[in-house]
Amino acid sequence: LTLWLFSILKLLNVRRLLFPQRDIYLVEYSLSTSPFVRNRYTHMQYEDRCDINCSAVYEQDPLEIGKSLEIRQRDIIDLDDEDVVAITSDCEVYQAIRRYHQKLASREEKEFPIAYSLVVHKDAIMVERLIRAIYSHHNIYCIHYDHKSPDTFKVAMNNLAKCFSNVFIASKLESVEYAHISRLQADLNCLSDLLRSSVQWKYVINLCGQDFPLKSNFELVSELKRLNGGNMLETVKPPNSKKERFTYHHELRQVPYEYVKLPIRTNLSKEEPPHNIEIFVGSAYFVLSQAFVQYILNNSLVKDFFAWSKDTYSPDEHFWATLIRVPGIPGEISRTSQDVSDLQSKTRLVKWNYHEGLLYPSCTGSHLRSVCIYGAAELRWLIKDGHWFANKFDSKVDPVLIKCLAEKLEEQQKEWITLSSEKIFMGTKPTVPS
Repeated sequence: LTLWLFSILKLLNVRRLLFPQRDIYLVEYSLSTSPFVRNRYTHMQYEDRCDINCSAVYEQDPLEIGKSLEIRQRDIIDLDDEDVVAITSDCEVYQAIRRYHQKLASREEKEFPIAYSLVVHKDAIMVERLIRAIYSHHNIYCIHYDHKSPDTFKVAMNNLAKCFSNVFIASKLESVEYAHISRLQADLNCLSDLLRSSVQWKYVINLCGQDFPLKSNFELVSELKRLNGGNMLETVKPPNSKKERFTYHHELRQVPYEYVKLPIRTNLSKEEPPHNIEIFVGSAYFVLSQAFVQYILNNSLVKDFFAWSKDTYSPDEHFWATLIRVPGIPGEISRTSQDVSDLQSKTRLVKWNYHEGLLYPSCTGSHLRSVCIYGAAELRWLIKDGHWFANKFDSKVDPVLIKCLAEKLEEQQKEWITLSSEKIFMGTKPTVPS
């Protein structure tokens, strides 16, 4: 027995030599060591916080970019759902440590409220950061969380909503399945709730938990005003590779190797779309006027089209793109008009690995199913590109980028509001450059 124990101890020592424990990086050091969050890392030394100069990252300083790359080699520890529950349990304390009282808004912004539909299912801290980045006191926010989400995540979302009078949980929640009609229904649930709110919002934007804004609220309002009642979303004629998504009947089935349910194509052909609707495709993400939303939620043609789309694959990727082409719809785009690609639509910037080096620079983070999870070296490009939001961000891939992007947006908001105040004092209006 002694010999056996000695062998085990030797084996453990060998394992430590072969697999030494990496240094850790706490994504939000101030929160992780605050009295409001249970700190599970008190036994670890964390003297070197690897402070980052975000202005230098923006200017692509090699030293600061190098620091961000060094951080990515560590064990990145972010706040978990329980931590978010803890910090949002006392709303007054939470709003103070997140500095919500310092949120600034101009007169132009207050006169142009924006609505948001957030369909989320995991990583409460990423959702919390997203809400903080897009938050303004005069806007309104609907959160739809997946019925299947962990209970702790749900509590975190409910806590967040309770801390603000203009943030609420959708009145009807779906069990959302990938590429299924339930994803589209979740957004529609929020849109219905938002229409019933007392806030007279001008536009609604839908987001997911791995999105992040690229514009300050002041800049976004200026951009939305230029739409002049139009809508902003991707809408293109469907390539042959996507046509089977809506020309064949799909059934939601359990996929054993994925441990999820997916819409699986059958050999049964679908009937033609109702009302002679011509199908266009795009993405699940949109910027829609209130007039458009009121129209689609009270129109029999839209209801018939939604019913027809229930057995298609990823219907949210053709539903909005098609409806915007329907004659007579508010802000319509004619069926004969040119395609509006994902790069032309400012709603969402996504880097696909097969277009890197051609349509945009290479990803400096990592990839998930062909989509780039951005790295810190892309900070300047993201802000300068011209899109309003981007996807995907992940603190476990690159925490520096999210920190610096949030910091730059706060700086821009303050700069524009200061300029706005000066212009109004001088009797002119500020104009955000295109």
